Amino acid sequence: MGRILGCSLLALGLALPAAGAALADDAPASGSPATGPLTLVTLQGAGTSAGSKDAAELLARQDALLAAIGAGEPVYRWTTALNGFAAHLSEDQLSVLDDQPGIAAIEADQVRPLAGRTTMASVRGATTPRLRGGAGVVIGVVDSGIAPESPAFADVPGLGRDPRSFAGACAEGEGWSSADCTRKVVGARWFVEGFGADRVRSSESLSARDVLGHGTQVSSVAAGNAGISVRVDDRDAGRYGGVAPQARIAAYKACWGAPDPAGDGCSTADVVAAVDAAVADRVDVLSLALAGGEGIDTLQRALLGAAEADIVVVGASGNTSGSAYAAHAGPWVTTVGSAVGRMSRGLVALPGGRSWTGGGRPAAVAGRAVLAQDAPAPGVSRRAAGQCRRGALDSRRVAGRIVVCRRGGIGRIDKSEAVSQAGGRAMVLVNLRPGAVSADFHSVPTVHLSAAAGRELGRWVARHPGVRVRMSRASGTPGTRRTAPWSASGDPRGVALKPDAVADGDAVLGAVPETSGRSWGVFSGSSAATAHASGLAALLLAERDAPAAVVRSLLVTSGTPIRGSSVLAQGSGALPGVAPTGHLALDVPRHAWRRALRTHRLDALNTSSLLMSARQTTAVRTVTNVGPRPEYFSVTARGFTSHRVTVRPLAVRLRPGQSARFTITVSGPTGPGRLDDGELVWLGALGGTTRVPVALTR
Repeated sequence: MGRILGCSLLALGLALPAAGAALADDAPASGSPATGPLTLVTLQGAGTSAGSKDAAELLARQDALLAAIGAGEPVYRWTTALNGFAAHLSEDQLSVLDDQPGIAAIEADQVRPLAGRTTMASVRGATTPRLRGGAGVVIGVVDSGIAPESPAFADVPGLGRDPRSFAGACAEGEGWSSADCTRKVVGARWFVEGFGADRVRSSESLSARDVLGHGTQVSSVAAGNAGISVRVDDRDAGRYGGVAPQARIAAYKACWGAPDPAGDGCSTADVVAAVDAAVADRVDVLSLALAGGEGIDTLQRALLGAAEADIVVVGASGNTSGSAYAAHAGPWVTTVGSAVGRMSRGLVALPGGRSWTGGGRPAAVAGRAVLAQDAPAPGVSRRAAGQCRRGALDSRRVAGRIVVCRRGGIGRIDKSEAVSQAGGRAMVLVNLRPGAVSADFHSVPTVHLSAAAGRELGRWVARHPGVRVRMSRASGTPGTRRTAPWSASGDPRGVALKPDAVADGDAVLGAVPETSGRSWGVFSGSSAATAHASGLAALLLAERDAPAAVVRSLLVTSGTPIRGSSVLAQGSGALPGVAPTGHLALDVPRHAWRRALRTHRLDALNTSSLLMSARQTTAVRTVTNVGPRPEYFSVTARGFTSHRVTVRPLAVRLRPGQSARFTITVSGPTGPGRLDDGELVWLGALGGTTRVPVALTR
């Protein structure tokens, strides 16, 4: 029997039978109640999505196993994405289970975190949206649900053709009726048995309705309607549109709010049940903006079933850099990490030409500056005034001035509101320690500076209290992308190179439930990046109607490398803002994934990346022309510093649908050493670039 991550039942916190313990003869009576932990059991073989079994046969195998261990009806049964169940099992039942044949994995249920952080109160201005794309495609979003009343999900004209094969349902519940499903929100289901309905916070809705806001934001970024006016506090913040605005959304709520927000998250059992339902419903893209889990666990096996059903699966790498490797290790999942640095920039300039640049979208303004800690209201401490808390500033000293506020204590947007209430003209927000800057939608023109720039500005203002400073939008393009320092990197000893790519994951605008008091908010993390990648997958499917493995390859090979970042941090690089245009793909037959998993040869799959160990000196891949015309393609190895990497052949001419094999050969140091990495870059004569990242873990 296989165990998750190669761990024993003891390592999972489950009891092993004592030496010589009796087996089935001493099992509890069939159907006896069990009060033990919720356990996920996966049987060997595929679910019905692989096309080799029918549900009745799988259920019969489950019944036989449950009878053998003396268990009653489980909490969940899964037959589509995988063959398995979730059940509360006693220690005696677990002891018997460990010796049963035909089991692929046993795993204790756990609550996984969402891979994003939501800020309801600060909004960065919207950008010019794409008006079309994704028509006929259904994105299944496994998350905290959806707020159907948002204009991002209205049943508007211009959605294009209806989905051809989606067969999902609209499950009713608290605050949700069948009327909440429309041509835009085409399906809604909810799963709470793993998390526990008795453990959710009182404000939660036992339905697909979103309370946390995370699922609404993910859905809106991936497929929110185009051309929506965004207003925050009666101020115009531009127009909005998702990446694939004509795509439809099916919401699978498997993530819940707990009384203590630290307990928010997604039970693995609920998530697997959601995946099983989404595969049965025949979604086209499956988005999971949640992290947690390592190796090929129960969820990864369920996502394998989704890939076998020809679904493009996209998962978040997580925000745990330094403490855990990237989540979603399965090579059949497009795992997406976070990039930062593309925010709008603001400029603070002094007389004589000295200036600092930070995050912001300020209108041009000039005036005398004042340090907030030097302008406390009567009876208020300098510390509270320095943090620009509400009511902490003396309006006689602040009115008409540019106020320099310290970060911390309260929300960033609350500081600019305090400045506005005190009559301040603008704000410079300064970090007190190393950290990111932001470009929020503030009450007054604002520039957010780093700690070093803030210290320099503060010293200058203290010495020149009567001199005017200027603020304005920084000219030129937004800042240079870099991999987010908190974005989880891939395991150099893993089964595949992760993450596959990165996308913008910092202060991304999205819709939120109106119960939050606002209709829009920003969120950060690999959740936002995953939503972007899911929308791109929908654009590709709508344009090309290609198999999921081809869409996955076109997507992950379209990244642009980020300078100074290893491929284990960024994969192929930052994903584009438009549908990839490459004509070359690395296809994987649907049944090859499971065969490779069964034979422990996942490294031999025709994946769009390479993770090569010291034992490997050669690898073979196959490229296919998925473009409409014959084309000449050439390849170059780039970026490697301590190894020589060669590719043969260097060029091929392929007709549409024609494939060619190429061999990668590595020579150089073979002993332990630092990671070496680079990329294989295919250039097409008719345009398009295909990047295959390579990591040498020697």
